[in-house]
Amino acid sequence: MQGKGPGQEAMQTPRAAGLAGVLFALLLAAAIVLLRLGIPEGADAVDAPAFTDSAQRNAVRTALALVPFAGIFFLWFVGAVRAHVGAVEDRFLATVLLGSGLVFTATMFAAAAAGAAVLGLAHPPGAGSGTATWDFGRHLAYTLITGYAMRMAAVFVCSMSVIGHRLGVLPRWLSVLGYLTALTLLLVSSNVPWAELVFPAWSLVLSVYIIAASGRTRARLTASA
Repeated sequence: MQGKGPGQEAMQTPRAAGLAGVLFALLLAAAIVLLRLGIPEGADAVDAPAFTDSAQRNAVRTALALVPFAGIFFLWFVGAVRAHVGAVEDRFLATVLLGSGLVFTATMFAAAAAGAAVLGLAHPPGAGSGTATWDFGRHLAYTLITGYAMRMAAVFVCSMSVIGHRLGVLPRWLSVLGYLTALTLLLVSSNVPWAELVFPAWSLVLSVYIIAASGRTRARLTASA
């Protein structure tokens, strides 16, 4: 069997990154939506018993089940992208990209753990007061997501956009979109509900572009063979 040449590896790596990015974007967006619907950010402590509603609990359970898979596909996405551009990017940007991606994943898992604590410690009506635990777990989950995870996501988006611009592998409009996404995540995500959805939206756009560019590369290589 004939081995794969460098051209084939360069062609397949971004396609793998694109597929992983699409799956990550869809899973993260679904988890964020379900978590916000299941644990309303503006709910008061006295509303904690309402969390015994089966629809809310099921929404949170589903969100928590999706988070580990979203993290796996995100790490695959980061690894595949770095494998494609790592030979020509500088070490500073490579470190920032990898570090922000790892911290984002860890913080997202911590937020999911806080959500699991809310789910496990919410008390049914008449079973005793759990309002302090409810408030702590709910605020911790949202602080980790909007205050920390999304800011690490902003660093990841910005570094990826800079790398794409410097290498010329991303069009200008996509780099500009990345910078705007990073600013939104840095300045708005902690104050505006649902603003964190811009990160999976950007990831989806980037991943679709990578898949499309990979298809064009594949067609050119096939035509020149």
